[in-house]
Amino acid sequence: MADDSYRVAYNPDVLSCLANLSSDEVFTPPNLVNAMLDLLPQELFYSTDTTFLDPVTKSGVFLREIAKRLLDGLSDKIPDLQKRVDHIFHKQLYGIAITELTSLLARRSVYCSKYPNSIYSVSHFDDAEGNIRFKKIQHTWRGDKCAFCGASKTVYERDEVLETHAYEFIHTVHPERIFAMKFDVIIGNPPYQLSDGGAKASAKPIYHLFVQQAKKLRPRYLTMIIPSRWFAGGRSELDIFRAEILKDRHIRKLHDFPNASDAFPGIDISGGVNYFLWDRDNEGDAEIVTHIGDTIDAMTRPLLEKNSDILIRYNKAISIIRKTKIPDAKSSFSTMVSASRPFGLRTFFRDFYKKTFNGAIKIYTSAGSGYIERSQIEMNTDWIDKWKVFIAGAYGERITENFWVTGKPFVGEPGSCCSETYFLVGPFESKEKCNNTISYIATRFFRFLVHLHKNTQHATAKVYSFVPLQDFSKPWTDEELYAKYGLTDEEIAFIESMIRPMDLAGGDDDA
Repeated sequence: MADDSYRVAYNPDVLSCLANLSSDEVFTPPNLVNAMLDLLPQELFYSTDTTFLDPVTKSGVFLREIAKRLLDGLSDKIPDLQKRVDHIFHKQLYGIAITELTSLLARRSVYCSKYPNSIYSVSHFDDAEGNIRFKKIQHTWRGDKCAFCGASKTVYERDEVLETHAYEFIHTVHPERIFAMKFDVIIGNPPYQLSDGGAKASAKPIYHLFVQQAKKLRPRYLTMIIPSRWFAGGRSELDIFRAEILKDRHIRKLHDFPNASDAFPGIDISGGVNYFLWDRDNEGDAEIVTHIGDTIDAMTRPLLEKNSDILIRYNKAISIIRKTKIPDAKSSFSTMVSASRPFGLRTFFRDFYKKTFNGAIKIYTSAGSGYIERSQIEMNTDWIDKWKVFIAGAYGERITENFWVTGKPFVGEPGSCCSETYFLVGPFESKEKCNNTISYIATRFFRFLVHLHKNTQHATAKVYSFVPLQDFSKPWTDEELYAKYGLTDEEIAFIESMIRPMDLAGGDDDA
């Protein structure tokens, strides 16, 4: 077999097209795979003993790109091309496909035949799987959820001919038994979420389960690309995962893409994505590299900043956080922000009148404002007759820079309430203090600190944790705040490059 004919068979163009299909199962572009492979010590590709596992094979692009590097790296040790190909595919590369279809696609990409025991395979195996296996797994139901992944029984208990999306790698307590061998490198792009049967296509994150399972195998190196929502937000299981990762000194490199389309062209993933390198035998600070368009910013620092429980994703924000450090929880603006459902009324609450009536309470909802009976309010009735500020609980933008971060705050007059659509800030004894608070929220300084803690459209009181309280007997401007906290021209420029001005007098057309 000639080298040239083999390389023609490995044409990356098809996989580049697949990389742009959809965000349901995100296919990884070859250039991104190679960026991840560049994190590894390159001597791995010059050893005949290095073993690689992709436990979430889809297109086979990870195994294919590894094979290309090994083909070059082992050319001196195994000069005969066919012997080299056979050694690499039989002894060094292993994959676990996530569906039957992707198993065929991966084998076609790697072996040039969906059945490696056929005459078309570039390396012959005695079975139809080779080292890229697919085993149809059933969920293990405990009540209405899968004990391993939390999938909804009503959604995923399916006929045998349909995919169950019970991924083999995470549906076992003994992942080491799948191939009964140890791996030097585990690499891949795991599925991100599964429906949990909740309302409005509610989904449960599962990508962290693949990372945790891979670490159980104790490879020398682990690298995966996953959503970045774990940096700051997410459900309780992501809180646990975040705490584990931020304290793990074996994470030595992390590349972050706040705009996911910078990594996956044309794909929209809320909160962005990141890939990392976990090094079993070395500990230390991590090199954190942020990619924003063509701009790259790198810094070596601890993943966990002091007095923080999240990953601060922007390196240039570290000095700002240190200058605005809040001495204790009571000094945080988050103490002024209510829990969700401040008056006990859900987002979909619609039982209100458009016209006022005697004794009516004004209500603000996602469907507009109206009037309700005082008796309809379920909790915090003492807030009704006080001044307060309302701010949207969810606000998202489909732009790559110059964020607003929050929706426009507005005054809630005495005799008013809101549905779950809004959070309440306050309450206050006067309209003047409401307006002064709104002036603070409108500053770029305020919204930048919120942005550091908010990487999805949804917000809770926690996203305001980095924002220091102020004296609200007066209004605030960015210039005053920059001076108060001693920010440098460079720090100010960074904040203003990230956050758009908020015109409180204008409409919401830009929101």
